[in-house]
Amino acid sequence: METKVVEDIVIVGAGIAGLTTSLGLHSDALAHRLGIPSLVLESSDALRGTGFALTAWKNAWKALDAVGVGDILRQQHVQLFGNDTTSLVTGQQTSTTSFRDKGKHGGCEVRCVSRRLMLEALANELPSGTMRYLSKVVAIEESGFSKIIHLADGTTIKTKVLIGCDGINSVVAKWLGFKEASFTRRYAVRGWAESKNNHEFGPRFMQFFGKGLRSGAIPCDEKSVYWFFTWTPTSQDKKLEDNPAKLKQFVLHNLEKMSSDVRSFIEKTELDGFLSVPLRYRHPWEIMFGNISKGNVCVAGDAFHPMTPDLGQGGCSALEDGVVLARCIAEAFSKKPMRHIKEKEEEEEEDQYKRIEEGLKKYANERRWRSIDLISSSYILGSIQQSDSKLVTFLRDKILASFLASIYLKKSDFDCGKLNSS
Repeated sequence: METKVVEDIVIVGAGIAGLTTSLGLHSDALAHRLGIPSLVLESSDALRGTGFALTAWKNAWKALDAVGVGDILRQQHVQLFGNDTTSLVTGQQTSTTSFRDKGKHGGCEVRCVSRRLMLEALANELPSGTMRYLSKVVAIEESGFSKIIHLADGTTIKTKVLIGCDGINSVVAKWLGFKEASFTRRYAVRGWAESKNNHEFGPRFMQFFGKGLRSGAIPCDEKSVYWFFTWTPTSQDKKLEDNPAKLKQFVLHNLEKMSSDVRSFIEKTELDGFLSVPLRYRHPWEIMFGNISKGNVCVAGDAFHPMTPDLGQGGCSALEDGVVLARCIAEAFSKKPMRHIKEKEEEEEEDQYKRIEEGLKKYANERRWRSIDLISSSYILGSIQQSDSKLVTFLRDKILASFLASIYLKKSDFDCGKLNSS
């Protein structure tokens, strides 16, 4: 039997962008929150921590603080104090960068954060009833100044605002006219390992480049380490995706020049802790000319700007999206109607629709160039880091190493602002 629901704001996807937007709009005892309810639809039966962890840079912490969960996550994760890069060709360190120096971009707060813990921190601050699991969107329909969302279980939801935070295969992005994200020809293997006792890793981000490979390891807390490995597979390598045991052997074989303490964590990783995924991104010109918003519909997070992981800014920029989007929607809902005397309910709906449309356009304009910059920089940086060209290897390891490392600090030196613009 069909169930009909009416909601002011519907957010599709309970990932980082979706939960941040909802929390930014939600009102509770914290005065800086904005007090607008929303419904978050999630197609799975629980929160999904796919990818294990993410690097939360300086800009991410500004966004997390804006929605009031920064200190919760700080208590659960160690702060990193620097970045070391090492050549997989020679085994020699090529650069070291401090996150504590008050240089051009100031001190940089960096932590490797569990995706599960981040999603839980955001979701736990939302009121009961905000989340609706097992809610897969199958169609979107126009209905006057509203949108009708059709779910796989037969439910229809009428809403004034539709926000797509439904990931790289977004139904909402497709409705707005975006094509599928493009394949880079690169793959990534990600892993998460925990030791029974405290590990001996220093609080540093360790990266390894060379021979057409890119890898790294980052401590999350005293006992757990997140690691990654990216490469361009041959036709034979693609068979590894369905064989975790051979995939693990392949990764370890290609990381012989990696320090033994880092390798040991890859060796300790259980086979179900290996995740292999193709790396995809949206072409910058698609964002430049595409519909980030259209009427009362918009996208955020990976639905908006999927990017390669080489800058570590995918999750960070999704947090930025959430804060900016919540601020723009709140402005649209708080503005007074354009007419002082209303004769028809339809006129009120039209006025509100126009305010929402302008608010989403403001969000799109604010986020467009930031997203283009991050997508482009990440793609170029990854191409240089993973290149096996002798010339590029020489330039990367001997001349450009410190410059390339500084790009992380430069791109994270960004403030998405507070929730309340006043």
